[in-house]
Amino acid sequence: MVKKRKLHQVFRLLLVFFCMNVVWYIAYLLMNHPILPSPLVVYQAMGELGGRDLALNVGYSLMRIFAGVLLALLIGLMIGLLMGRSATWNKLLDPVVYLTYPVPKIALLPVVMLFFGLGETSKILMIMLILLFQIIISVRDGVKSIPDNTYDVLTSLGAGSAQKFWNVTLPGALSVILSTIRISLGTAISVLFFTEIYGTDHGMGFFIMDAWLRLDYPEMYAGIMLFSLVGFVLFLLVDLLDYKFMKWRN
Repeated sequence: MVKKRKLHQVFRLLLVFFCMNVVWYIAYLLMNHPILPSPLVVYQAMGELGGRDLALNVGYSLMRIFAGVLLALLIGLMIGLLMGRSATWNKLLDPVVYLTYPVPKIALLPVVMLFFGLGETSKILMIMLILLFQIIISVRDGVKSIPDNTYDVLTSLGAGSAQKFWNVTLPGALSVILSTIRISLGTAISVLFFTEIYGTDHGMGFFIMDAWLRLDYPEMYAGIMLFSLVGFVLFLLVDLLDYKFMKWRN
């Protein structure tokens, strides 16, 4: 049953991918302009990309994404758990979070680059800022939504604070963390594209803009396709983590 459901999902993905390419090809025929090459030309350009340069650009982008997500998780998890389990800390930090959360993080890009330069630090920090506040709020709300009688049951069984954390608090927080990462990952990748335009010779953002400036449109679209593929793989990775650690929800 599970295997059949997975095959059905793969079939739907392939069908949607095929339909998107059909629409793309029709748009190419109607437009008949070099700025929109046909899908076949773009896929051919993808096949002609050098393996070493491609791996280098994708590797740099993935490194920045993973570093930013890890930082956001470490900081956001600690603050979110603190606010969720302590009414005092929640009252102190809640106004700070709500005043800073609505600030559009992409607008902070010039400020971050002024303070931290054009190198790796500013790129990783921007991704971290995109995810951080969403993780804090989600973890706090997830922890606060756990019924108190759940802890009472564990207390009656003789469980200590560490056991309560690992068996109740962390699973409750992890569920909302994965959902938050899944939602905000697309925004983080978009911000990464902007940060990779400046002060770097590597990364998918640099690769796409370099092809655009050289008017190599097939290679530009090939870069966009590869960047999209990176995002798709990251989404699948989050789904895999959700399936592995959140089996109790099913």
